[in-house]
Amino acid sequence: MENESIRKETAVIHKGYSSEQHHDSLAVPLYQTSTYTFSSAEQGERRFAGEESGNIYSRLGNPTVRILEDRMAELENGQSALAFGSGMAAVSAVLIHVTKTGDHVLCSRGIYGCTFGLLEMMDEKYNISHSFSALSTEQEIEASIRPETVCIYIETPINPTMELVDLELVTKVAKKHGLKVIVDNTFSSPYLQNPLDFGADYVLHSATKYINGHGDVIAGLLIGNDMEDMMNLRMTVQKDVGGIISPFDAWLIIRGLKTLHVRMDRHSENAQKLVSFLQSISVVTDILYPFDPSHPQFEIAKKQMRAGGGLISFNIKGGKEAAQYFMNALQLIKIAVSLGDAETLIQHPATMTHSVIPEVDREKMGVTHSLLRLSVGLEHVEDIMADLKQAFAKVETHFAMTK
Repeated sequence: MENESIRKETAVIHKGYSSEQHHDSLAVPLYQTSTYTFSSAEQGERRFAGEESGNIYSRLGNPTVRILEDRMAELENGQSALAFGSGMAAVSAVLIHVTKTGDHVLCSRGIYGCTFGLLEMMDEKYNISHSFSALSTEQEIEASIRPETVCIYIETPINPTMELVDLELVTKVAKKHGLKVIVDNTFSSPYLQNPLDFGADYVLHSATKYINGHGDVIAGLLIGNDMEDMMNLRMTVQKDVGGIISPFDAWLIIRGLKTLHVRMDRHSENAQKLVSFLQSISVVTDILYPFDPSHPQFEIAKKQMRAGGGLISFNIKGGKEAAQYFMNALQLIKIAVSLGDAETLIQHPATMTHSVIPEVDREKMGVTHSLLRLSVGLEHVEDIMADLKQAFAKVETHFAMTK
């Protein structure tokens, strides 16, 4: 069977690995080595000169890491992938790669708090500015582009407001102006959404989340459609800044990837049921989930996503006090940042993941003190629901008694 014909569910298990090339080992081997030997001084010279392929040093490439990169390139329908030591290392690498002093980065209206912090640092230290836009219409995108704009940086769905960006629309305008499009695809995973198919130049992931899926790795991935450009990025920014992944972490992610499709189907199924449940809770308002037909961008979700994923955000009446009281009343669900684990997690973005963002900017993004983000896990949905129900009941009772 030709590899080119296999589907994603098969690619997550097989792509990029041939057991015949690794002593017939069924499992991907862990090459836990920092450096590699050369058969001669002349071979070392040829490899450093780029005249001969082969391993040199694990900061430049590692067999285990390469299997992960090849598999991710296949899953995102790209030509090449690079693995990093964290999601933010991937974000930093691609932004350093496409910008220089005096440039401008146009961003979707909401972004992860640490991405915001990085952009602020780039502005302060290197005069690389940024601005935000809803990117909802062609006219709005055109009006947001400046003469010095070099790229458009997008999250979709946006963390944590679950707002969507129409990838087809943005890339169409970007191409007209010669701008690179970078998409953070962490919330969807390559199983549910493939931004390169809509014209994006780069897609990145915090592999810590759904791609690994087990809460025991910090990692990032960057995938692109231009092989030469990605090799240039590998041999400059990644090599010289050095935010590489360890072989062991790459090995853990490869293992986690094998169940990505099964996990994402279950995450999405559980989340869809919880959306219906949350709609019956009196203290809950503004349930935000891409595949909820009442979501204002439901049509965009259907166009570019295969399912809604496992993230739900919602507002709770009573603001920060009620939000924190509710979180503290949960028993099964864990209070934790991150997402995509087997365990259901909840966090308060305004005081946690997005606390670095000034309040006025958070408010514009829709990250209020009433907002909670729920990462729906793989437990039985009735058990998740029961824990939410008892915590909501405590909130209703407590705040009725204290009014």
